[in-house]
Amino acid sequence: MTLPNKDQQTELEAAAFRRLVSHLRNRADVQNIDLMNLAGFCRNCLSNWYLDAAKDKGLDLTKDESREIVYGMPYDEWKAVHQREASSDQQQAFEENRPKE
Repeated sequence: MTLPNKDQQTELEAAAFRRLVSHLRNRADVQNIDLMNLAGFCRNCLSNWYLDAAKDKGLDLTKDESREIVYGMPYDEWKAVHQREASSDQQQAFEENRPKE
């Protein structure tokens, strides 16, 4: 097996990120709280990681801008169109499983 070189690895990681973001945009029916409860991360986490990476590179990106990159639209607009009220079961599961930082 031939492992990718550093540049190829970066290109592959970028392609995988773009595919993940596209998948999440196309699956707006999957709520962030469900992602958090099942996988321990959500779209907001992904946008925060993107923002952290931008800041590490000295880029002047805002939280709203990083969220728009992940959501494909302003966050408030996405919430108004796609986000449903979390059930008490979802909220309880979130409190039990939320990442401990």
